[in-house]
Amino acid sequence: MSAVDELFVAFRDYLLSRSDPTLQHFIQGFAWSMTERVLAPHDLPVLAYLGALDRPGNGAEGALFERLTNAADMLHWAQTYSITDFGGDFLQRYGWVELFGTRGHFASEEMAGGFLLLGPKVHYPDHHHTAEEIYIPLIDGSLWSKDGQPFLPRWSGEIIHHPSNIRHAMRTEDEPLVALYLWRGGPLAQKSIISGSMQ
Repeated sequence: MSAVDELFVAFRDYLLSRSDPTLQHFIQGFAWSMTERVLAPHDLPVLAYLGALDRPGNGAEGALFERLTNAADMLHWAQTYSITDFGGDFLQRYGWVELFGTRGHFASEEMAGGFLLLGPKVHYPDHHHTAEEIYIPLIDGSLWSKDGQPFLPRWSGEIIHHPSNIRHAMRTEDEPLVALYLWRGGPLAQKSIISGSMQ
């Protein structure tokens, strides 16, 4: 089994092990049997932050983080935005990988899932999209805002739910953000609509 296959199994098993009702409702009925796609590895500058991080503890999030770091060099990392959207500095500290979905390493038309990486001192401004979304940070220290509310710290393993078209934003301080994400119930390859400024 390749490191990418092991990451997919760990991703699935992590979600199925969680008892949170919002998460369980989100993934209820989803078929985890998928066809694997052959995607060439694609590196991004933000991966340097992932490689420099220590494994976050001995819990379930730490185990999934370790699987991610083991597979990172084999994954097809991507960016939704261009230099005209947010500038070059943002792109140096931003990236994601779709583990499964319409573009991912495993094919699904029903749900997309993967990981978001943000380097330190990044403001990902207010944005929204049709798909309902769940994030689960794998490390502590990131700040999150939903529906224009103040930024609040969110912790490793916490379920962060964004209903369809709800504005949300993220900010990092000294530590990067590594978070699992899920999208369902809308166009799985939609580019988010930006409604906030970089300030």
